[in-house]
Amino acid sequence: MTVSERFLKYVSFGTNSDENSESCPSTESQLVLGKYLAEELEKIGLTEVVQDADGYVYGVLAATKGRENDPAIGFIAHMDTSPAVKGDGIKPQIVHYEGGDIPLSGGVSIRVKDFPSLENYVGCDIITTDGTTLLGADDKAGIAEILTACEYLVAHPEISHGRIAVGITPDEEIGRGADRFDVKRFACDWAYTVDGGELGEIEYENFNAASAKITVNGVNIHPGSAKNKMKNAALLAAEFAAMMPRAETPAHTEGYEGFYHLCDIAGDETLAKLAYIVRDHSMEKFLARKAFVQDLVDYMNKVYGEGTFVAEIKDSYYNMREKITPHMHIIDNAVNAMKAHNVEPIIVPIRGGTDGARLSFEGLPCPNLSTGGANFHGVHEFIPIRSMEKMVDVLVTLMKN
Repeated sequence: MTVSERFLKYVSFGTNSDENSESCPSTESQLVLGKYLAEELEKIGLTEVVQDADGYVYGVLAATKGRENDPAIGFIAHMDTSPAVKGDGIKPQIVHYEGGDIPLSGGVSIRVKDFPSLENYVGCDIITTDGTTLLGADDKAGIAEILTACEYLVAHPEISHGRIAVGITPDEEIGRGADRFDVKRFACDWAYTVDGGELGEIEYENFNAASAKITVNGVNIHPGSAKNKMKNAALLAAEFAAMMPRAETPAHTEGYEGFYHLCDIAGDETLAKLAYIVRDHSMEKFLARKAFVQDLVDYMNKVYGEGTFVAEIKDSYYNMREKITPHMHIIDNAVNAMKAHNVEPIIVPIRGGTDGARLSFEGLPCPNLSTGGANFHGVHEFIPIRSMEKMVDVLVTLMKN
């Protein structure tokens, strides 16, 4: 099966994760896809295949003779898609791209003006959505590439390699992908998540991340007699939001620049809540950002009374750079594998996080590699078939090194 055929099969499974669910995986559909993937791993020829009670899928491609003592290398991808956009009933289409905008349905287009990298793929076959759902290249393309690379090695026993482990996780999109990942079962010296963007990306730096939930406790009085008595929680929440740094939001930052992102705000006169995420690559700046939020809460309490504002600030994950830099041969291997297939390596910081970031802090150094896709989490998502094929070549090279 080709990598594109495999990918098109996987996107026929709708697997949005659900941040409001407490189960693992958060949606039943992920168990369905996971069962299919476990069966496929066995058909390909991997051993020790299991879908555990939490929906994680594992498999092993045993080392060839004479390579049993080589380092074991892992390859990880996730089966869920972002809950931000509909992921059921996906209708992928293959477009032979000859330049210009790509019209989808309902008046939606992938416009070169908005996505200039599109012009890099003139002459290529590109898989897009129909404009009503996301595509799911994040990260079903990663799964397809890993399994296709494994299938290639099984079909070519003359190619020697060490022990290779495959891990497919649920719920990465809602930040839980590494929660129950069994590092001991995986038993690798290092690993790669195949969960990045356009072809060539290699990422081993990511944000330090925290959530900040702000609760505003107001005092509601009938507006006819509210003077000097009412504390309107909704207005106080708006005041708090206005005092956050306006130029330090996702819409105003790039590269290594951190931010505060207001994800949700809701309330009334009695109770209001704000939900932020706080991000920075620098640990020093990350700590300063969290301190700023707490200082602002303390200031507002001095103005409006103790207990009016309550902050719950919780760390989510940390920059994996400090765990990867002692093992930079992992990055060198990825760079060399890409160059071997005429793929230009692009080392960029992740403006987000991956399962690999958390796994790196659990003793499994785990940088991130591209899938070849673009515009994830939206109806404009696409992936060139040639990019997937190139990533299969890159992964085969990494697996046999």
